[in-house]
Amino acid sequence: MNITDRRVRETFVELADTLVDDYDVIGLLDLLAHRVVELLDVTACGVVLVDHHGTLNLVAASTEEARILELSELQNDEGPCLDSYRTGAPVSEEDLAADGDARWPRFAPAARKAGFTSVHALPMRLREVVIGAMNLFGTATGRLDGESLALGQAMADVATIGILHERAVRQYETVAGQLQSALDSRIFIEQAKGVLAERLSISVDDAFAVLRTHARSTNSKLRDVAEGVVAGALTDLGRVEG
Repeated sequence: MNITDRRVRETFVELADTLVDDYDVIGLLDLLAHRVVELLDVTACGVVLVDHHGTLNLVAASTEEARILELSELQNDEGPCLDSYRTGAPVSEEDLAADGDARWPRFAPAARKAGFTSVHALPMRLREVVIGAMNLFGTATGRLDGESLALGQAMADVATIGILHERAVRQYETVAGQLQSALDSRIFIEQAKGVLAERLSISVDDAFAVLRTHARSTNSKLRDVAEGVVAGALTDLGRVEG
């Protein structure tokens, strides 16, 4: 087994480890976004989930550029993630400069401005239930090969199962409430990223890495760490993690 095969196996074990009663949804989706970039030939990843109002919201992004682009996509109600969520099928555009403007006149120019030249979106689904989508951004044109797309979809499927596991028999409001809690957690995390970025004079991406590292090293939830930073309870954060 080579390093990549071993990493794929470890990733699925990590994703499957969320199949417990008390798990961190934001941590799960952050793991998904970063592992997708690590294991597939893509530059960045963003994940959106639907809330109890039926509205898609950004819940994870591997880079700040991807986060801003996803927010723009949602605000303009246009782009591959929305198409993938609405159809429940993969969506690909291998050259945003050649065909993207006709397909997504607002999203494609924004994506190119952010440095991306191709995009692939995969649905977050379990059978007929679609709860969101995952965007894969590339800085090179061309399609992802079938094996890479299949791996990305499998990872998205496992994460979806982790979110919906043992909750399918409950009322829809229960699942929606969990997703809404994840979205609320994101607010604290974004605030904490800004606080750390200013405090440590680092980029927003590096600030998120500090949050993530501390959460993992202390076996804490990202939201709890973020709340501590915002509240001023974790003033030394970053000086140890680097």
